[in-house]
Amino acid sequence: MDLFDYAREMNKEKEAPLAGRMRPAALDEVVGQEHIIGRDKLLYRAIQADKLSSIIFYGPPGTGKTTLAKVIANTTKANFVQMNATTSGKKDMQEAVKNAKEALGMFQKKTILFIDEIHRFNKAQQDYLLPFVEDGTVILIGATTENPYFEVNQALISRSNVFQLYSLEKDDIKELIRRAVYDDEKGMGVYHASIEEDALDFLADMAEGDARSALNAIELGILTTQPNEAGKIVIDLNVAQECIQRRAARYDKDGDNHYDVISAFIKSMRGSDPDAAVYYLARMIDAGESVTFIARRVMICASEDVGNADPQAIQVAVAAAQAVERVGLPEARILLAQAVTYVASAPKSNAAYLAVDKALETVRNHKIGEVPNHLKDSHYKGAAKLGHGIGYQYAHDYPDHYVKQQYLPDELQGMRFYEPTANGYEKRIKDYLMYVRNRENK
Repeated sequence: MDLFDYAREMNKEKEAPLAGRMRPAALDEVVGQEHIIGRDKLLYRAIQADKLSSIIFYGPPGTGKTTLAKVIANTTKANFVQMNATTSGKKDMQEAVKNAKEALGMFQKKTILFIDEIHRFNKAQQDYLLPFVEDGTVILIGATTENPYFEVNQALISRSNVFQLYSLEKDDIKELIRRAVYDDEKGMGVYHASIEEDALDFLADMAEGDARSALNAIELGILTTQPNEAGKIVIDLNVAQECIQRRAARYDKDGDNHYDVISAFIKSMRGSDPDAAVYYLARMIDAGESVTFIARRVMICASEDVGNADPQAIQVAVAAAQAVERVGLPEARILLAQAVTYVASAPKSNAAYLAVDKALETVRNHKIGEVPNHLKDSHYKGAAKLGHGIGYQYAHDYPDHYVKQQYLPDELQGMRFYEPTANGYEKRIKDYLMYVRNRENK
């Protein structure tokens, strides 16, 4: 490194955002994630002993994935190579592997390869790494915000320990904010600012477990707030509210969180909790989810989970889906809310859903059997000679428009696919079926 490179690096370190400057250099400085880096935990012991195998960190933004990788870089005696999958390609990996082979062969020195946002690498790029991870040429550390079991090569997963990081607790965020305000070395202590308790509570709450979000807000607050009459910069609630105008939506329409929220949405409707259902609806709308996608899920739930317990649910859901396409946002939120709260509040039955799946299983795995002759089509010449349609009894010619006769093939006689529940309107269906099944032909 020449004099100019050194000056550039020193300047970059000084000018780095607060979140970068506050990054811990040692394990004992890390806040949160005790479930994986507590003193008695495997990862803590492995880092301290410099005995790491390949690992993948998975969790939301701002929870410490890169921080832990940097701590490992500061702790390990191995070479540490960092790349980001959004800006690096196969050439960069080839160069890293070449250098790792040389370090291992010539100096018996291991190489840790840290790949941030590893889910951004395509299958071919991930496949390239596999043999070098397997033979120990490199120790892989991958970081991802997406579920690695969906987004990362399963062969790499099987050769790595997956550690899930969770959003930081409110008290953890408060501790980080205090450090940021009062720490002279890494934080902004040189500004001699202070933060009021209600502002601290507000920022910690609004950060939603994202340390980076909280630190960015406090940096903005200190740099833009004028000193008071006593010459002190005070971060009060008003300043804090200005620094975080709006909660960042923790929702990626193409990511793992998308599936978690839609899953919670559907399960809340199924579980007859309209409050939770409309809350998750609001989260999806606020994050820009397609209203037609939401409407499709409501229609499916209306049939799968409400079914004949309230046949009107599917009508409400379909009407809302059609209206949403015609109206659009912002009014579409009202139409969806009506459908969602109706479906969530309706009596529930999955009997129709179970019926068709049981029938499909029977069709696919059992002898299908012949359609009974009297049910076969008789609207063509020669049908009678084949015995088709002969003996069929027209239900409307009988009392109550019902007559007992065989409908299932011989092999399936007596099977029941649809078993109505006693919920809502389906109880009436159940009672009617019991009545007609038990009566004699007249």
